[in-house]
Amino acid sequence: MPLTRILLYVRDVEKTTQFYATLFGLEIHRAEGDRIVELIDPRGGANLMLHPAAKSQKTGQATVKLVFSVPDVEKFCSECSARGFPFGPIHRTGNYAFANAKDPDGNSISVSSRGVPES
Repeated sequence: MPLTRILLYVRDVEKTTQFYATLFGLEIHRAEGDRIVELIDPRGGANLMLHPAAKSQKTGQATVKLVFSVPDVEKFCSECSARGFPFGPIHRTGNYAFANAKDPDGNSISVSSRGVPES
């Protein structure tokens, strides 16, 4: 049974939608009358669903971190920084690198070259 969707509660659905679509190339899908935005990676993997958070719901405190695979962490982080979305320092461990950031709602994300085949 494959994992096909990850649902993330966010305060600002539009801002967070643009963040993931712009930085990670996810395609935006909206069903008429539905408050949830589904972001689909055309390369495969689980879809990211953005759901409006209730006013009483805390955001940015999940114990889950979204990790996106990229072949060149340094290049990706540099491109994101140029777009106004900075990542933290690049960490190198063994044969891969990673960097961390927060999305517009404060949720932890990471980009990593772990498991990405070398070209």
